[in-house]
Amino acid sequence: MENSIAQQAAEQLEMIRRGVVDIIPEDELKDKLYASIENNKPLRIKLGLDPTAPDIHLGHTVVLNKLRQFQDLGHEVHLIIGDFTARIGDPSGKSETRKQLSTEEIAVNARTYQEQIFKVLDKDKTIIRYNSEWLQNMNLVDVLNLAGKYTVARMLERDDFSKRYKEGMPIGIHEFFYPLMQGFDSVVLQADVEMGGTDQTFNLLVGRNLQREYDQEPQIALTMPILEGTDGIQKMSKSLGNYIGVNEDPHEIFGKTMSITDDLICRYFELVTRVPMPEIEEMKVQMEKGSLNPRDAKIKLAKEIITIFYNEEEADKAEERFKLIFTKHDIPDDIPEVQTQEREVWLPKFLSEQGMVQSTSEGRRMLQQDGVKVNGQKHAEENLVLENDMVIQVGKRKFLKIIQND
Repeated sequence: MENSIAQQAAEQLEMIRRGVVDIIPEDELKDKLYASIENNKPLRIKLGLDPTAPDIHLGHTVVLNKLRQFQDLGHEVHLIIGDFTARIGDPSGKSETRKQLSTEEIAVNARTYQEQIFKVLDKDKTIIRYNSEWLQNMNLVDVLNLAGKYTVARMLERDDFSKRYKEGMPIGIHEFFYPLMQGFDSVVLQADVEMGGTDQTFNLLVGRNLQREYDQEPQIALTMPILEGTDGIQKMSKSLGNYIGVNEDPHEIFGKTMSITDDLICRYFELVTRVPMPEIEEMKVQMEKGSLNPRDAKIKLAKEIITIFYNEEEADKAEERFKLIFTKHDIPDDIPEVQTQEREVWLPKFLSEQGMVQSTSEGRRMLQQDGVKVNGQKHAEENLVLENDMVIQVGKRKFLKIIQND
């Protein structure tokens, strides 16, 4: 019986290792897994998310996929929405004090987060908590007691704080409270494992140390890598424009995935899909030998991602549309239509109003860079006379058909 439990714990640990940067410490996680199986008691896996932006992208799903894996192994996932900590803003990796968000901004972002997160996580197996439940009820004595459990010297061990201090950059006292509050979340939850990106290592270890201060068994810190964006250089970020959004149209997801650099194919497979590792390793070998075209591997990757966020049918449609546009150079049949009585438009504004670009300035830039086509021909003029059945294309994947109302 004991050997059977040990084997199950070892098998779970092997699955959990996939894509992980650090497990601190791994031997304690193995012991926790063993006790969990022996006592038929799932581990409490914690992830804290501050709703500081309205949307999530593929980079965020690296951690979410690992959480889903814990769910599939029978463990209990606790998602902590940091509606209170978001008022401070996590200073991790920041060279300056972050702007504090309003309560209204946080509430809107939190709702959006939940809608998108459950494209990856099993909603029925996810427990959602808001850390305002316990943090906003703390009085000054509670806060001082918490602050007394850590020293300034320990805080300055963190790279970003240390760098800013040495360079004479301002550090708000309130920023020191962020890792303390995140750590206190673990105390309240009595977390067994806390997850985060590699930039969260310090915060996760603060939680581990605070649990000791409160006479709890310390949590395991499990860190995941930061995913590179479609440019293959910088980390995925909406502000850098190298992101693949969870809520984006399947056709857009497909096209963006096809644009990633070849060296990222297997990394994306490992971190954002559920394809078994032996299959990924085999694809890597085949691409190195030249028996598998990276383009075909990207097609499989794009379909895997779309299937996670949507379904197989949408993935097949996206593949068919992509091949139609890029292989046959045809205009798809299912492009969106807009009915209008306008005869002439200022194109940058029109494209922005139709959601084909994010702003009029981007519309002008696309025109200047030959990124706009009208009926298959490049168009650089800012004014356009509209005609019935006219097809406007922006970039490689966005189409719009004009229907003139008499």
